[in-house]
Amino acid sequence: MSCLMINDIDAGLGRFGNTQMTVNNQIVVGTLMNLSDNPTRVSIGQDWRESDITNRVPIIVTGNDFSTIYAPLIRDGRMEKFYWQPNREDIVNIVNRMYEKDGISRDEVTRIVDTFPNQALDFFGALRSRTYDRSISKWIDDIGGVANLGSKLLKRKKDEKLPVYVPPKQTVEALLESGYSLIKEQQLIMETKLSKEYMKNIDD
Repeated sequence: MSCLMINDIDAGLGRFGNTQMTVNNQIVVGTLMNLSDNPTRVSIGQDWRESDITNRVPIIVTGNDFSTIYAPLIRDGRMEKFYWQPNREDIVNIVNRMYEKDGISRDEVTRIVDTFPNQALDFFGALRSRTYDRSISKWIDDIGGVANLGSKLLKRKKDEKLPVYVPPKQTVEALLESGYSLIKEQQLIMETKLSKEYMKNIDD
């Protein structure tokens, strides 16, 4: 059985603050509402024909904040809603699969999750990415720095081999270090409120 999957629909159709809805957004919303109200009918212009009957596949949408979507689209009867908030066990299971190929045990995953409670799942994916970022930065420095990166990779001599990059071995200590670094960045953003500082003169 097939289905139509729309991820993060609120990012495309959601209305934030005083943003205006574009014509494209209106078309998408109108089409989804028509499909919800008449899932087996196909319109020809403004007319409906009895012979225009078709079988539809389910439309599944995901999002973080459905309150930003046009209210009639999400009302009961048009959209059946399922809310999921992962608990600790869910997060441990997902992160465990995320780190499975890195040789991180379930007990170590549990330790990492418990060290950073109330963090979204993306946070734990970012820990792994951060260790690679640090490793790649060190590798670039080792082969001569950013200034020489082009010559090392693109303008090397014919008999000169490409520099070899060895992926980092993931350890609990490295992941925890990345986590503390990300926490500091989160706190810095919350404390400095840079966006408010940049926008303070927007109404002037």
